[in-house]
Amino acid sequence: MRFQPAPACCLIDSHCHLDAPEFNGQRDAIVAAAQAAGIGQLLLPSIHSDSFADSLAMRQRYGCWIAFGLHPIYLQRHMDDHLQRLEEHLQQHAPVAVGEIGLDYYVPGLDAARQEQLLVEQLKLARKYNLPVLLHVRRAQDRILKYLRQIPVPGGIAHAFNGSRQQADAFIRLGFKLGFGGAMSYEGSRRIRELAATLPLHALVLETDAPDIRPQWATQQPNTPANLQKFAMIMAELRNMDLNTLTPALWSNTYQALGLALPSEQPSNKG
Repeated sequence: MRFQPAPACCLIDSHCHLDAPEFNGQRDAIVAAAQAAGIGQLLLPSIHSDSFADSLAMRQRYGCWIAFGLHPIYLQRHMDDHLQRLEEHLQQHAPVAVGEIGLDYYVPGLDAARQEQLLVEQLKLARKYNLPVLLHVRRAQDRILKYLRQIPVPGGIAHAFNGSRQQADAFIRLGFKLGFGGAMSYEGSRRIRELAATLPLHALVLETDAPDIRPQWATQQPNTPANLQKFAMIMAELRNMDLNTLTPALWSNTYQALGLALPSEQPSNKG
């Protein structure tokens, strides 16, 4: 049931909210289905301070990678002392990243100044503890790029990337990988599919954002990490690549994005 370091390359879900309430009572089955579909690991980002304990519980039970962060959509739940709580968890519990953090200028009613203040403080923590970041970027690509240039961090992943090619290239120059998943499954998502097809292979990782960003073939039910197998097939088709060539590249990219040694190499000091 637990994810283990893979002796050979496998698919990695680089963004999955396994602790989401949609999965209550089903997590063992969901993890088993993911493993049966060839998913060798997943990364669970937290969204607010109350979810930190859930992330730790998921790591204890399933051996998944975890990250701690304060998500911009949950702005009303974030108190000033939660940044201190975040730092304590970064110090004590060896996450692989700081996340999910970022900016959301799509959801109405979110205080932009407060979002930016939290982003800045969390980028500072990522730099202080030499951790990559998992970025939520919605209608805020250029603004986040501005802060990344001001507060350099050890790279990370721009989750669910949907910006322009110029913005994609800017994130890549700053050492980031770009996450692609369910949106690729819609033929109408022309810009996202074009980016998935043409961006440098070294800059790509796969994700589900489960239970969100439901794929075209399952719009009425929660997304699950097992769908990553089909996402990999879609990306391989878009890039006119053999899946057996794409998979090890994505596997290596995910480890690189997180600053982790590949299982065949010396272990990293990150959990």
